[in-house]
Amino acid sequence: MFAILKTGGKQYKVAPGDRFQVEKLDAEVGASVLLDDVLMVVDGAHVTTGTPRIVGASVKVTVLEQTRTGKLIVFKKKRRQNYRRKKHHRQLFTVLRVEGITVGG
Repeated sequence: MFAILKTGGKQYKVAPGDRFQVEKLDAEVGASVLLDDVLMVVDGAHVTTGTPRIVGASVKVTVLEQTRTGKLIVFKKKRRQNYRRKKHHRQLFTVLRVEGITVGG
């Protein structure tokens, strides 16, 4: 069984027991969260799709970690103008573990 869900503007394919990272969610470490923007659920040969999402379907996840990515360097330059700018960026993200997938309706 697996599901396709949408969070943070991106889509993820998840199955029970999977560990994945998404853009930062407001939740404490160890908390359970229900992600209800489920687009498709596949259970063996039975496929359930939504238009665009499945009403009543949800994925229960546990928050494992709140952290940041490695440092990304943002460098801008205009040739022959003595223009150089160097900045850094670290994106916040949340590590989740899938506990279960439920399909309602």
